Amino acid sequence: MNLFGVMDVSASALQAERVRAEVTASNMANAETTRTADGGPYRRQQVLFQTAGQEGTFGAAFMSHLGMHGGSTSSNATGGVEVAGVQDDAKAPIMRFDPGHPDADANGYVAYPDIDPLTEMVELMSAQRSYGMNASAVQAEKSMITSSLDILK
Repeated sequence: MNLFGVMDVSASALQAERVRAEVTASNMANAETTRTADGGPYRRQQVLFQTAGQEGTFGAAFMSHLGMHGGSTSSNATGGVEVAGVQDDAKAPIMRFDPGHPDADANGYVAYPDIDPLTEMVELMSAQRSYGMNASAVQAEKSMITSSLDILK
């Protein structure tokens, strides 16, 4: 991986963490949503990440980078992370007794999403910190490139 490849890896992570933060914010905003277009309560969503642009495992990419197993000395794999998808949580909704609610069933129970605000805040803080660390990595690489150009003057 060349020097600019590191920036590509950090950029992919920044994009993936932005999506995770948006999905988490959506979960928090819909924690009390009892009716969606699909007819039921809102379902908590989770972001699934996967390795981007790499064939096989880290070990295979590392060996290819070193020129072993018939590989070249430069890896074509960009690495990084990408969003594989956003999936609904399979947890059953929480049933609360509220006979006056418009979405109450015949027994007076309302189905609410199974969303824990504490869990969502931890998820949001994790996304924020990951985003910040990758932004710092981009700044560090920018500084290294600038220093390299200053040496050439």
